[in-house]
Amino acid sequence: MNVTISDAVKYIGVDDTTIDLFESQYVVPEGVSYNSYVILDEKVALMDTVDKRGMEEWEKNLMAALDGRKVDYLVVQHLEPDHAGSIARLVELFPEVTLVGNAKTFQMMPQFFDFDLEGRTKVVAEGDTLSLGEHTLTFVMAPMVHWPEVMVSYESKEKILFSADGFGKFGALSLTEEDDWACEARRYYFNIVGKYGAPVQTLLKKAAGLDIAMICPLHGPILKEDLGYYIDKYNTWSSYAPEDKGILIAYASIHGNTGAAAEKLGDILRDKGAEKVVVSDLAREDMAEVIEDAFRYDRMIVCGASYDGGVFPCMQDFLHHLQAKAYQKRKVGILENGSWAPTAARTMKGLLENMKGVEIVEPVVTIKSTLKEEDLPALEKLAEAML
Repeated sequence: MNVTISDAVKYIGVDDTTIDLFESQYVVPEGVSYNSYVILDEKVALMDTVDKRGMEEWEKNLMAALDGRKVDYLVVQHLEPDHAGSIARLVELFPEVTLVGNAKTFQMMPQFFDFDLEGRTKVVAEGDTLSLGEHTLTFVMAPMVHWPEVMVSYESKEKILFSADGFGKFGALSLTEEDDWACEARRYYFNIVGKYGAPVQTLLKKAAGLDIAMICPLHGPILKEDLGYYIDKYNTWSSYAPEDKGILIAYASIHGNTGAAAEKLGDILRDKGAEKVVVSDLAREDMAEVIEDAFRYDRMIVCGASYDGGVFPCMQDFLHHLQAKAYQKRKVGILENGSWAPTAARTMKGLLENMKGVEIVEPVVTIKSTLKEEDLPALEKLAEAML
């Protein structure tokens, strides 16, 4: 894997192609990259480390890039283990290294590591700089994007923004070179950073004052061209504005009958000219991808089977995920199924009403066990209301 940045800035990250679940919850069929960078100047600065899973390969990459030199500074932009997992090894390799971070970084670091911090830290705050020679880093605080200690770094000579988890995406670099950026970047953003739209907006306002020629994130490809496209996507996502016109139909079906009603509703919407309709089975499809679609489109219909006096668990789980990720500003329709005492609509509505700016669309449709001919007018009315 050959990633070129510049003569002085080297990529020393690694691909993880054997991981099954990122953060033990997100499926990553094409793996993930752990990005790390080294700046070679009068002083040498290392921009973050990598997960322990990739430490051996990363160490080889680091030593090759150094070619006999030592690391003077380690800039710790984010303490999450997929980026900070090799810090202890770096300290073993270079005992005189200075760790650069903000006050919160060093408050939290002893929670992860046992080595003595005395005499080996440099605490930075908003706007502080670190000269390496010809290259100068300026530090920009980015608390809650998506941990409280997060910061990003701007290198002014080559106009590089080292963006921590910002602008990251799933996928190993060696496997996704030709892939569309937005798809897996969107799934990554809404599932990991999605709750923290306001802090992301704050960071974007700070970044607007910088002359950026390249973005180097901690996951995914280095972004070098059409940066306005990526920044615009982040602005849309972090403001919770819909990205596209369309309707997600998310259903939770026990024996297939609620699913059949959801599919029929999708057909009705398409026949009536809906711009885009996506029908997703919450019991079988990747939950993170359905959450991505919920934020992507401007409307959603939830179709749930009644279960234990509430709603089938995968629907409840889905709505709890949306609530945790600050789902908002959407029109939502409801369809429930129940054989004797339908309870799904009440449960789903109760969760949705706690979400900011969510408009519940009438009518709420109830079917009993299976979809019948006499149920179709209600589906037609709901479809018309959603359009």
